[in-house]
Amino acid sequence: MGTREEVTAWRPRVPGVTEVFHARFTDYAYPMHVHEAWTLLIVDDGAVRYDLDRHEHGTPHDTVTLLPPHVPHNGSPATPHGFRKRVLYLDGTRLGDDLIGPAVDSPDLRDPVLRRRVGQLHTALAQPGDELEADSRLTLIGDRLRACLRPRTAEADRRDPELARRLRELLDERVVPGIALDEAAALVRAHPAHLVRSFSAAYGIAPHQYLMSRRVDRARGLLLEGRAPAEVAAATGFYDQSHLTRHFRRLVGVTPGRYRGSAR
Repeated sequence: MGTREEVTAWRPRVPGVTEVFHARFTDYAYPMHVHEAWTLLIVDDGAVRYDLDRHEHGTPHDTVTLLPPHVPHNGSPATPHGFRKRVLYLDGTRLGDDLIGPAVDSPDLRDPVLRRRVGQLHTALAQPGDELEADSRLTLIGDRLRACLRPRTAEADRRDPELARRLRELLDERVVPGIALDEAAALVRAHPAHLVRSFSAAYGIAPHQYLMSRRVDRARGLLLEGRAPAEVAAATGFYDQSHLTRHFRRLVGVTPGRYRGSAR
């Protein structure tokens, strides 16, 4: 069988993510190697077999694999048609050294919620302008990983309406420029994961969804004034017109152009 390789890699504007790597390999085998970063891996098709710390492991499509930094591992297809995978490389700000031992012992995690969240994160990372969503999703993923690997030390899911209110005020003040999750957490003096959970519990919506809703509301007003969608996108904090269109259609049901054209 001939070699078939498809690779896409980029560095998103999300703190702690050093690289996003999507690949399809038919018969390529990785030799033993190490990474400086944590490796968070999901396989969408096929399977990978690999050795980590002299033990053999596998990655069926329903698992999330977490490989710690500086620990040698390899990788090769475990099915005749190869594998398709999506990988995140995360620096130490996202996952601490205390998880290295548990990750070596149990690198493959069968957790449907975690698997779904990692897939959603990759979708967000592929969309310029959705950095707050990606950062929020990654924060909750890190919290879930810690709960899986060290359940006794996982932070309890507590409601904190006052903290949620303070974050909402920050988002309201910065609808157009936006705010990074770590900056918001520093301003309100809370752990990012607790901040996201508190906001979602209080308002029934994630912080990034709230911010996009506020931006779309502003965009509606400007469109009804007759302003062009590209101009509205820039004025309301969207990355570009396609970014506006994606979120506008999701929340309003039509594109900004059709909405503008319907105005009387």
